[in-house]
Amino acid sequence: LLEDMETLRVHRDSIVFNAGISVCEKGNRWEAALGLFEHMKESKLARDTVTWSAAITACEKGDQWQACLLLLDGMLRADVPTN
Repeated sequence: LLEDMETLRVHRDSIVFNAGISVCEKGNRWEAALGLFEHMKESKLARDTVTWSAAITACEKGDQWQACLLLLDGMLRADVPTN
């Protein structure tokens, strides 16, 4: 979907990525959620509290506790407000 949006020159912002990460979380697709999370970084899009929380929740639901801890550490190091 994101590739189609790029082809069609549809603007992809943090809201679009946050929604995608949340959909992955609900579908138990933690790896895809992390892929979107990393794509945001590569695209130089701001990752806010919603982004980090959705990625952490996706990993939690996938029983990826080590990834959860790494993300939480990254969130704290990036000085992103926690909720």
